[in-house]
Formats: sequence, C-alpha cells, structure tokens
Amino acid sequence: MKYTRNEWAKLQNSLPQEDRTSYEDYLVSIGEGPTGATGPSGPSGPSGPTGAPSGPTGPTGPTGPVKKKPVETYIDDETGDTIRVYDDGSEEVIKKGTKKIDAAAAAAATAAGKKAQGQSAFDLLRSEFGAYGMGGLVEPLQQFIEEGISRDEFVLRLRGTDAYKKRFAANAQRVAKGLRALSEAEYIQNEDAYQDVMRRYGLPESYYTRGEMGRQEGFEKFIAGDVSSVELEDRIQTAQKRVINANPEVTQALKEFYPEITNADILAYTLDPTNAIENIKRKVTTAEIGGAAIQTGLQTGVTRAEELRAAGITKESAQQGYGTIAGGLQRGSQLASIYGESPYTQTTAEQEVFNIAGAQESRKQRQKITGLEKAAFGGQSGLSASALARDRAGAY
Repeated sequence: MKYTRNEWAKLQNSLPQEDRTSYEDYLVSIGEGPTGATGPSGPSGPSGPTGAPSGPTGPTGPTGPVKKKPVETYIDDETGDTIRVYDDGSEEVIKKGTKKIDAAAAAAATAAGKKAQGQSAFDLLRSEFGAYGMGGLVEPLQQFIEEGISRDEFVLRLRGTDAYKKRFAANAQRVAKGLRALSEAEYIQNEDAYQDVMRRYGLPESYYTRGEMGRQEGFEKFIAGDVSSVELEDRIQTAQKRVINANPEVTQALKEFYPEITNADILAYTLDPTNAIENIKRKVTTAEIGGAAIQTGLQTGVTRAEELRAAGITKESAQQGYGTIAGGLQRGSQLASIYGESPYTQTTAEQEVFNIAGAQESRKQRQKITGLEKAAFGGQSGLSASALARDRAGAY
C-alpha cells in the first residue's frame, strides 16, 4: 500500500518524534525516490600538442582503503527495515520499513471502529429510555463509549447504578422474595396499568403521582408483591362494595361529620390503610363509631364520636357499646323521671359504658335509680348490671 502525502503526514503525527520520517525518505524506501536530471553535454575542446617523452617511473604510492563487501541482507522484525550487513560487521539500512506506521494506522482504525460501535450502542439505549422520559439514567454511561461495548453490556452497567436501582426499586424486593426481576418495559407497563385502574375508580392522584425519572413510589408494593392490574381492580371493587355500598350507616355518618370527604378518599383508605392519609384514617374511624350508633337506632355527633375515637374506641367496641346503651337507655330515662332524679341520658350511659370522663358519676347515678326501683318493688331492676353488661365495652 502506498500512502499519499496527507496520509503519511497523519501517520507521522501519531508516532514519537524520533520515529518520524519525511515523505521523500519514505518514497526512497519503497524505491520511488526522484531521479536527478542529466545535465547538457559541453563542447569538445581543441586537441593539445604531443607531449614530451615519458620520464622515469616514480615510486609506488600508499595502498588505498580496502572496499568492504556485503555478506548478507535481512529485514528487521520490529521496523520492517531492509538492512545490509558487510564483511567488517557494519550494517546499512538500504530500505526503510513501514511496520510501525502500519501498526499505528491499524490501531487508530481499530480505536475508531470501537468508538463508533460504542456510540451506536449508547445512542440506541438512550433512545429507548428517552421514550419513557428516563434518558437521564443513561447519560452517565457515556464514559464507556470508547470501550466499544455492546447495548447489552451498557444495560448491565446501567442496572448497577444507584439511580437505576432507585427508579426500579421493587425489582430488588421481588428478587428477595424469589420472584424474577421485571424488564424495564414490563415494569413500566405495570405502572401504567395500575394508574389506569386507579384513575377509572377515582382514587386520589397522590396514589399515582410521578416523581423523578417517572418513578411512582405508590406502586412499588404492588410490583414487589406480584400484584397484577386485574387483581388490583378486584381489590378496589371488593373495598368499594364492602365499605361504600355494604355499610351505609358508616357512609352516612362520614358524610354528615365531614361533608368534604369523597368516596375516593374512603376507597383509598380501605384499599391500603397503611398508606392512607392520617386525617382520612381518623375520619373513617370516627364515622364508624357514628355508624355503630345509627345501627342501634341512636344518634351521636361528630364531637362525641371524635372524643370516643381519641379514647381508643374502635368500630367493634362502638358496636358493642351502643348495643348495650340502646338496650337500657329508655328504661333508665323512665326511672330517672319517675323518681325525680337527674335525667338519665345517652351521654350518661356513654360515659359509663365507654369508661370515659364522668364514668364514675354516671355509674353512681345508674346504681341509685336501680336501687330506688328495687326498694319500691322488692325485686330485680330492669336496669341492673347483669341485664346491661356488655363485653369489653363496659357494664352498668
């Protein structure tokens, strides 16, 4: 291969200064050096006179240097130079080799090819992630372009970054549970399907808000638990039927106590109590207490219901307690009226049954009117402790 002057100059620039050769020397080394032009012939001069007769022979002069003779020729393995060796041991480069230059050219071509391959793989990966708004995850990998790695190798290195692990956090939880990690496309498809279900059922946007790099942290528990969008929809339907439709008293109390609360808020709470807003949890529990009163034919206000919730009363204990109160309230009120005692009201009964402030005074009031009835009739009172005792809700 013969190099042009420009190609030769580029190759020389890639070599150390001491190994560089001019283009003219290169041409000479490959047998294409310029040949000097033949000069013009001069005019013939006139013949001179015949000289004098020869004189005596002079002494013999000193012997000149012996001409060295070439004995072998070889090619240098490292440089490719053709070298002639003489009989006196000296050497002469008779043709300059191009091995170093060719090696440098080959190395440059290989490096350029690797870089082009790496750039192509990087661009492909960045395009794929960019379609999901996550091109920023790939940007730090530009440092590996020069290595010429493949797309698959880029993906492996990407999955080892902290940013990737945070974006696809549920995969680590899946692996810990013995499940396979989802591909990026599968992971995002699941997120989109969950979001579609929640939107259709009107759940609060806080459940599917996208964060940095499109991360939807609220969905990670579903992906980690291998919950499909079909199963998620089934959960929502079940919650909707159980709370919104099957317990009208709770819904009624909730709407009366907190007019601003929506069915979506209720649904979000029942779907995932551990992630519901604290305020919603408090409101639902308060409404359940109000619903328990409504179920027994009684009424209670939001202030009393919140007071009972703050005292640790739950839906179950409220149902038990209001069942007890409903069974004895009418009789207690009648006896208080008959014997001219202080009115025996629902508030009085709630204080004793739920053991809240005023419980001791309420108990004494019940015992007093019960004692008056016993004294008048010499028998058992309809408002006795045994008749009105109720589980953990408290006993009269």
